Amino acid sequence: MAVAAVIDTPDLDASLNRFLNAAQAFFTSIADIAWGYLAAALLLSLALQLARAHGWANALRAAYPRSRVSETRIAAAFLVGAGMNGILPARGGDALKIVLAKRGVERSSYPTIVSSFAALAPFDTAMGLLVLLYAITQGLLPRPPRLPHLPAFEITFWAAHPQALLLLLTLIGIGAVALVATLSRRAESFWQRVKQGLAIFREPARYAREVAGWQLVGWLCRFASFWLFLDAFHVGGSVQNVLLVMSVQSISGALPFTPGGAGAQQALLVATLGGASHAVVLSYSVGQQLAVTAWSVLIAVGALLYAFRIRDWRSLMREGEAARAEASVE
Repeated sequence: MAVAAVIDTPDLDASLNRFLNAAQAFFTSIADIAWGYLAAALLLSLALQLARAHGWANALRAAYPRSRVSETRIAAAFLVGAGMNGILPARGGDALKIVLAKRGVERSSYPTIVSSFAALAPFDTAMGLLVLLYAITQGLLPRPPRLPHLPAFEITFWAAHPQALLLLLTLIGIGAVALVATLSRRAESFWQRVKQGLAIFREPARYAREVAGWQLVGWLCRFASFWLFLDAFHVGGSVQNVLLVMSVQSISGALPFTPGGAGAQQALLVATLGGASHAVVLSYSVGQQLAVTAWSVLIAVGALLYAFRIRDWRSLMREGEAARAEASVE
């Protein structure tokens, strides 16, 4: 049986309803928000994205040492992708990021642009695993027997249907192997362009200085912004709470059915955040998500208009999907 065939739509609707209930709790307590902390947290979230964008631009400079790489356009492309990922499921903003980044690098190709973004993966993966390991070892996350009973569709579905999850991961693995085998026979130039995008790894010192170093700055900004968000909604900033929120975001965003993992984040945070009432945690969880999403979309629109003078979103989305296809077969 296909995985999609066993998805229980009412459960997904219930997850979205829980998010809407949390949103109602947020709006009823909006007067209690510490707006100064909230504004500072949003500015730090922007600094986080700019630091990561600069690291990506440096990876592109290593891939295209003889081409002009526009810092402004790469940063704008990154901000547009990040903003649209907050409202589109399955990280749909990444397609826009690819298209716009190509416009910021002279004589570039889609395979190289796509593979260059993988230069950010090792550091982010390592940091994400460390945060998740801390949360697990400290007993901050729900134990596995509780997962199928949490009120979050994304979590309960996969926890209650481990065979479906295993089947999905197996199919993804088989598809990836088949794609690699097909492309290796059809396009030698494709792999040359892919390797070109990862050229920064040939210079470890430069990678540490120009990519990983800026990613570390981004993670510090993220940590500080989450601390201020917790204070803004009167949950209380602490090292433990910040790392817990980071872990929850990683889990809820792993296999999202809803934009930004809406619903799953609220369920996990209510189940794990201590020291605050149920209503306060609900207000915080949806308040941070709504604030960051609205702020990111606003920044994305501004970046699109300022750096690219683009107003037609639909044609850009179509171009992004075509770019993904081209990056796979070029």
